[in-house]
Amino acid sequence: MSTNSPTPGSVRSAAALNEQIRALWIRAGGYLSPQERVEYELLVVQWAAAVREEIVEAA
Repeated sequence: MSTNSPTPGSVRSAAALNEQIRALWIRAGGYLSPQERVEYELLVVQWAAAVREEIVEAA
């Protein structure tokens, strides 16, 4: 997994998380190893939470 994982409770924007997801796919060459898959799944969950948070803040 990536060494630049966030500390628990840290908040990143959906855009920043999306960029990290894209970078992971590019780095992986379109095929995720089991470790990369775990990182990807964590990032997607964090991204979804950030999107929800941004929607709540906008409302």
